[in-house]
Amino acid sequence: MKEMRKVILITGAAGFIGSNLAKNILQKDSEVQVIGIDNLNDYYDVNLKYGRLKELCGIQRENIEEGRLTVSTLYSNYRFVKGDITDRDLLAALFDAEHFDIVCNLAAQAGVRYSLVNPYAYAESNLMGFLNILEACRHHHIEHLVYASSSSVYGMNEKVPFCETDMTDTPVSLYAATKKSNELMAHAYSNLYHIPATGLRFFTVYGPWGRPDMAPYLFMKSITKGEPIRVFNHGKMRRDFTYIDDIIQAVVRIIGSKPYEAEVPFRVYNIGHSRPVELMDFIHCIERATGKEAVCRYEEMQPGDVTCTYADTTRLEEDFQYAPSTEIQDGIQRMYEWFESYFNKNGAHSGTSSTYCL
Repeated sequence: MKEMRKVILITGAAGFIGSNLAKNILQKDSEVQVIGIDNLNDYYDVNLKYGRLKELCGIQRENIEEGRLTVSTLYSNYRFVKGDITDRDLLAALFDAEHFDIVCNLAAQAGVRYSLVNPYAYAESNLMGFLNILEACRHHHIEHLVYASSSSVYGMNEKVPFCETDMTDTPVSLYAATKKSNELMAHAYSNLYHIPATGLRFFTVYGPWGRPDMAPYLFMKSITKGEPIRVFNHGKMRRDFTYIDDIIQAVVRIIGSKPYEAEVPFRVYNIGHSRPVELMDFIHCIERATGKEAVCRYEEMQPGDVTCTYADTTRLEEDFQYAPSTEIQDGIQRMYEWFESYFNKNGAHSGTSSTYCL
């Protein structure tokens, strides 16, 4: 990152990946200007979002006002605005004022099962919000748009590991359909306006400051409290669990590199550990870290789920000489150490949810 003298926009900056990405960039280069935006919605516990902003990025909750840039107390080159990417006027003003070189769009309505309950939230944020980002990039001549896609785009694909060249036209959830739509929209804008656009297909991200609606967090919370955990498909599922630091290292390399050169400057990358873990083995890792035994409640497969996700990371390795490598037990141990520290500091465990994401 030392060669970069850029202005970077990170959307979803209070999110799990967004806040960690901002911290990583800010720690590496004091001359890179970073602007973060997040609507701080209550899809899950907002205290965790404010906690990330404070601990990772030095943005104090009491200083945050809707639509106003707040300067970090830790990094003078980081500013944050509470706002929504569906707000075209706010985005236009932000792009006009800041002259971004790179846009990293991580803002989205997350969650597979929640899309069964509130589908309109996905259309608004993941489709209209992303369109607003594309239009802003088009009119402000952005050097590189990097955006979050998802391993969920592979849908019913039975061939593993998943490769970027595989068919992705059988989504099994609305969330997956919106992420595939993002890739198609980005390709269209790359073709029409020659906007360099790189999509990142993340595979089951976990680690400190992780999302409380995802299985790693909820399993850890329930196991430490001696409460039963819901084990879908009777545990016969495999996930390519990828540690947050590995995800961030890959994203930093991509946004710090020269954009993909082609007639249509568009590309997608899998970012996963490339070694799927059986769900029951994952639970055993949490048991070892916590020193407590899980109480499992086995249930049927849930709508929108797939039995296995598994990344082929050859393209990432060839283009950036990098592949995620953190072993699952090491990652879970680090997550548990954060988990205990966070809740000892902030009080009772919170963030309950009737559904969760793998």
